[in-house]
Amino acid sequence: MEEINRFFNDKNDVRSDADINRSQTAEYLETVKAFSRLTYQSLYVIDYQTREFDYVSDNPLFLCGKTSEEVKEMGYAFYFQNVKPEDVELLIKINEAGFNFYDKIPVEERKLYSISYDFNLINGKKNMVLVNHKLTPMFLTEEGQIWKALCIVSLSNSTSAGNIVISREGSDDVWKFDPEAGKWLKDEKIKLSQRESEILSLYASGLTINEIAEKLFISADTVKFHRKKLFEKIGVNNIAEALAYAQTNKLL
Repeated sequence: MEEINRFFNDKNDVRSDADINRSQTAEYLETVKAFSRLTYQSLYVIDYQTREFDYVSDNPLFLCGKTSEEVKEMGYAFYFQNVKPEDVELLIKINEAGFNFYDKIPVEERKLYSISYDFNLINGKKNMVLVNHKLTPMFLTEEGQIWKALCIVSLSNSTSAGNIVISREGSDDVWKFDPEAGKWLKDEKIKLSQRESEILSLYASGLTINEIAEKLFISADTVKFHRKKLFEKIGVNNIAEALAYAQTNKLL
């Protein structure tokens, strides 16, 4: 239990007597379950008061051989069993840095923020899969602490753990965390040109290079030129990685 408590922060210590408007949660799990049926991603809900999971969706890729109910019962113990030790320490550092950042946000704006980061899950005895976690508040206490949060798990388009980013809905600003320096650095979201967006959207629709060229009234070589520039801009090597990046970072 002491190890698990390292995932939590005094700045978001939701006490048993915390002032919470519980009416806001009416039937909310049914909405989460419906969403889980429509996405390839995995969903889970954290209750920061009980320090347990309210819900874990059934997605074998991210459950490391366990059922969703088993992971739900395990709660944060799941991470100590199925995450590399160095990545566990990274997750603990991310939690501390994230809540310190969150504590400085005005209460009325806190639901607008989300955090994203990558780490390795041990899926089987030797197999590891790099996953991306996104977390955003669902319900707050009256004092503005996170009571429940929604997490989305998907395959990462990166090549290593970390890549810790906080973003705000409706803003181009992002904050990237440097674990070595222990600092948040303000940056801006990557912006695609209109042509890059068009080409990426058409790739997402399943079109080939020649079909995209015909659709946009340009040559196949021009499509390849814009595709190359797109790959360089977002730091990927192929169209599959580009589409995954666009999905993760809401570029489409």
